[in-house]
Amino acid sequence: MFTGIVEELGEVTAVENLGDSSRFRLRGPVVTEGARHGDSIAVNGVCLTVVEHEGDEFTADVMAETLERSSLGALTAGSRVNLERPTAVGARLGGHIVQGHVDGTGTVLARTASENWEIVKVALPAQLSRYVVEKGSITVDGISLTVVDAGPDYFTVSLIPTTLALTTLGLKQPGDPVNLEVDIVAKYVERLLANGATR
Repeated sequence: MFTGIVEELGEVTAVENLGDSSRFRLRGPVVTEGARHGDSIAVNGVCLTVVEHEGDEFTADVMAETLERSSLGALTAGSRVNLERPTAVGARLGGHIVQGHVDGTGTVLARTASENWEIVKVALPAQLSRYVVEKGSITVDGISLTVVDAGPDYFTVSLIPTTLALTTLGLKQPGDPVNLEVDIVAKYVERLLANGATR
């Protein structure tokens, strides 16, 4: 489990096409400290498994399902990525509960700069809009954010200078894809209600 608090802005150093999958090599000195084979690291909000680790780099295999459902397929050598290690049991939950299981991709529609923050508008798939509510939580490229405005096919978030400086959202421009993970609690509640749960 992750919390959506990005630990560092890493970099893709190589992408190897394996036919029905890809192998990514990524650089991140913070998240690779103490990393071992089989560990999980969230890359732009996608939970990936460490295959190899050497120095400040690690490799991870990305299956076709993940490439199709997320924006990882658009990454190339030199792409910047948000990196986060799983939260430790007993640690503070700085963001919200994030699984690293992307529900779909959105598209940055607009950026509106203010003196000390920036509003970013993101289009989202229609099937996800019911899970997005004003002042609720959403994960964008692995970043735990609070929804400012929730429309039928879009939402907005307000980004503080730290988020702009230390994550990919400081670099994304209108038209760029982003990974979205909605609040897992909302999905569980919907399923329980659909099954006629009364208590």
